[in-house]
Amino acid sequence: MSEFALAGEEPGDDPLALFRRWFEAAQAALAVGAETMVLATATPDGRPSARAVLLRGLDERGLVVYTNTRSRKGAELAVNARGALVFAWPPLERQVRVEGPVVRVSDEEADAYFATRPRGHRLGAWASDQSQPVASREELEARVTEITELHRDDDVPRPPWWGGYRVVPAEWEFWAGRENRVHDRVVYRRVDTGWERQRLAP
Repeated sequence: MSEFALAGEEPGDDPLALFRRWFEAAQAALAVGAETMVLATATPDGRPSARAVLLRGLDERGLVVYTNTRSRKGAELAVNARGALVFAWPPLERQVRVEGPVVRVSDEEADAYFATRPRGHRLGAWASDQSQPVASREELEARVTEITELHRDDDVPRPPWWGGYRVVPAEWEFWAGRENRVHDRVVYRRVDTGWERQRLAP
């Protein structure tokens, strides 16, 4: 085994390939939740916030989440376009962290994904002014009813304030649980020639 082995597994040189293997293992092992990740953002003066979101796209360009762009995370990313993600899969004793710049996905990508959502979810995207105060549950439900009636005869297009964000990995960190809390941690950092690896103390 190399000096970068994770609980007996050779991680290889490509962090995306390793993540795909771990993510597929999590999907196979967990009834729900493999795609759940925590997205952390921050204001320009360093005030952080974090929330659980769902992974909705993954390729060589990065990891994608979709949301209301006028939400708190959208507002923070508009002025500080960097983010961090955490996937935690306790039954597998695995965790993955990703950090890097964040870019908006294209309108074409957002349209294509929005069209795959259940109709109720699309209506909800129009009805909810995410992160803004709402007087009551009744007010929110009345808004859903209003939007449902408004879009009774169409296929519910994507709202102009709804879109996607792609976290472009500059760093991946893989954590694997070991006995006595002497865990394995390997970090990949992007360099001009690709990725450099380093083992971290637990």
